[in-house]
Amino acid sequence: MSVRVRRVYDPPEPEDGVRILVDRLWPRGLSKDAARVDEWPKGLTPSTELRRWYHAGEASYEEFSGRYEAELAAPEAAELLGTVRESAAKGPVTLLTASKDPEHSHAAVLARLLQD
Repeated sequence: MSVRVRRVYDPPEPEDGVRILVDRLWPRGLSKDAARVDEWPKGLTPSTELRRWYHAGEASYEEFSGRYEAELAAPEAAELLGTVRESAAKGPVTLLTASKDPEHSHAAVLARLLQD
């Protein structure tokens, strides 16, 4: 199973496979043509409250990850996660985020869960 995380602002690459935007908001200054997003499951994104709490700088990445994983256990999110897992079983999947630090973002949590 091949799942990777990239910034949505990076140019698409042939090895990206299915490109899935995992941010709740569309990235600023990026056209839909340039982004080449195949799927945008907003139900997989962290809640607004969790996102604001984490970005306020008051929490560790580990604590954020735990809370986000708990949100992903909700029925809608779990179903969407299963759909992405099925796509990853068929071929490469790239999770796209506008985060400046993708390795410490919700996209990295998703990638880890999909590869488990």
